Amino acid sequence: MRWCSSSMLHPLRCVRVRSCARRGKNTVPLWIREVWAYMRLLVQSLYFSSLTDSDVVFDSVFEPVFWTVDYVTRWFGTVFVCLVVILTGSILAIAYLILLPMIFRTYTPLWIAWHVCYGHWNMVMIIFHYYKAITTSPGSPPTEKNGSPFVAVCKKCIIPKPARTHHCGICNRCILKMDHHCPWLNNCVGHFNHRYFFSFCVALAVGCVYCSISGRNLFIEAYNAIETTYQTAAPPHTFKEKLIHKSIIYMWVLTSTVAVALGSLTLWHAVLISRGETSIERHINSKERNRVVKRGGVYRNPFNHGRLNNWKIFLGVEKTSHWLTRVLLPSGHAPPGDGLKWDVFPVKKDLIPV
Repeated sequence: MRWCSSSMLHPLRCVRVRSCARRGKNTVPLWIREVWAYMRLLVQSLYFSSLTDSDVVFDSVFEPVFWTVDYVTRWFGTVFVCLVVILTGSILAIAYLILLPMIFRTYTPLWIAWHVCYGHWNMVMIIFHYYKAITTSPGSPPTEKNGSPFVAVCKKCIIPKPARTHHCGICNRCILKMDHHCPWLNNCVGHFNHRYFFSFCVALAVGCVYCSISGRNLFIEAYNAIETTYQTAAPPHTFKEKLIHKSIIYMWVLTSTVAVALGSLTLWHAVLISRGETSIERHINSKERNRVVKRGGVYRNPFNHGRLNNWKIFLGVEKTSHWLTRVLLPSGHAPPGDGLKWDVFPVKKDLIPV
């Protein structure tokens, strides 16, 4: 019986090998399959553990590129801050030396009071919040062991990371409730200076819109005064008049451009604040939402307490008078909490009855 079974199995194996060889000839050549298998083995050899995925390999390969970008951004941060100061200072110089004397000569006392009061309030809000945004530390988790809860361990800092904490390669440290690294501030936007950053964006965007709208007629007059064609000669203007006209054109073009660009950025951050998330959490929540939806579930941001409550928590409004003293006026109050512990949904803080 053993001899019969072995004698029958041998022809069957031969037929199977021949059929597989014929199929291989009709599909992919052997040398291509060997090269493909070698490439797969080479890629898998880059994995140092079974938990590693393609993202780790990508980060490892492009680490020199990331390091170069971080270094250049860190170095250019001071340049960007100086550029903001120079551009803002030039607009203030034009406003005080050229526009303010025009206002006193041509406007009524009521309009003069409006422009002087609003303009100076807007200027104070811009300067105060920009200074606080660049000088206030966004906050970092403690390096010593403590009882604070954490969700992961930073692979670069090798310290526990609380919820909403992320590592910044430019600052080379973990940031509490990190939103992003802003080169115009030369600082990270995090838990303790996020409000200063947003208030600066709002104040600067509103100030640029104010200059663009109120200076539109002056811009048209200045442009027509220096505009010439090949048929008409240039009008006789003194050097001082030409300087005034070009300064008005420069101010209007700069403020209009910044109003559009910064206004769009400010609106985007306002939407994120209404949702109770940061710029980084926006991408994380989007991926998590897609993953949960594929499983047939519904994802909800655990840090979303409702639009109005999100704004009250973000601005630090604890009573009705704070809308004036902490929102419409410069205020250096700290945000609620320490950035290490967070109340999650369904816990809601109804700070003001509505």
